[in-house]
Amino acid sequence: MFPSCEPTATGMLPVGNGHEIYWEESGNPDGIPAIYLHGGPGSGAGNGYRRMFDPALYRIISLDQRGCGRSRPLANKAGYDLAENTTPHLIADMEAVRRHLGVRRWLLSGASWGSTLALAYAQAHPDKVRGIVLTAVTTTSAAEVEWITETVGRVFPEAWDEFAGYAAAADIGYMPGKGRLVDAYARLLSDPDPDVRGAAAVAWCRWEEVHIQIGAGANKQRDSRYDDPSFRQVFATLVTHYWSNLGFAPEGGLIGAMSKLAGIPGVLIHGRRDISGPVQTAWDLHNAWRGSELIVIEDEGHGGERIAEAWAVATSRLAAHTSRG
Repeated sequence: MFPSCEPTATGMLPVGNGHEIYWEESGNPDGIPAIYLHGGPGSGAGNGYRRMFDPALYRIISLDQRGCGRSRPLANKAGYDLAENTTPHLIADMEAVRRHLGVRRWLLSGASWGSTLALAYAQAHPDKVRGIVLTAVTTTSAAEVEWITETVGRVFPEAWDEFAGYAAAADIGYMPGKGRLVDAYARLLSDPDPDVRGAAAVAWCRWEEVHIQIGAGANKQRDSRYDDPSFRQVFATLVTHYWSNLGFAPEGGLIGAMSKLAGIPGVLIHGRRDISGPVQTAWDLHNAWRGSELIVIEDEGHGGERIAEAWAVATSRLAAHTSRG
């Protein structure tokens, strides 16, 4: 990975109806434009992503997606309208940032949910994309959402029973095996009572920490951001909103439209031990995306040092290719 670098420019971009998107850029202002798309939804960009790009080669751009991080308003604000936070809205926000920064075409790089957003953007605007590097690959399909909220409970039955039991005890009509658990939590996290929303966010993030840890590497520690009531409520609200709506994907899903990315170079990096999102999704995407490269890191899961190293290598390799386009 590359040395960390500080932003050279930051800003808040109004995108309509009171929404403002935080953006930042670092690296070489005359370099190859690349945008990093964070996970969650709702995690915020942080700063570790900058180490995945050679700052001498890349103009490194990122943003905090609508409703989270340093963008405003946050999704936990009273009266926040989730109907104005969908994948088409996020794509439009990316386009607004691209135009604002004077970028013609950029490299897309996304992790976890960010890979879903990168694919959705690329399918909507293939002419604006130089290449794509994705890690912890997801498409937020029905099968993936069912796996991460229901089926993987077979691996963690104690934690899942507590997770599902909380929703069942909330008296909202949910019972395990009857209805989708993600829909139940989406209802709880949009409840008018702030105490209900706060408690549901705690339960959701507790489950998140259970399944995300496997294969994360020896140095992986719990995510201290979950200790922040505002962060965990924003995160849980947006995750359940997007997952309950299957990422607002078009009919047929993202994999069914990969022909739109023909000719765009892509690298998919996934951990074999990623129990939150099995490598099957990356495999299916690779098979549907002619010319893509799949790299499976055998001893890591939903992130880790070797995945990060492979990510940095991939952006460096694509630099030579994308600089010609």
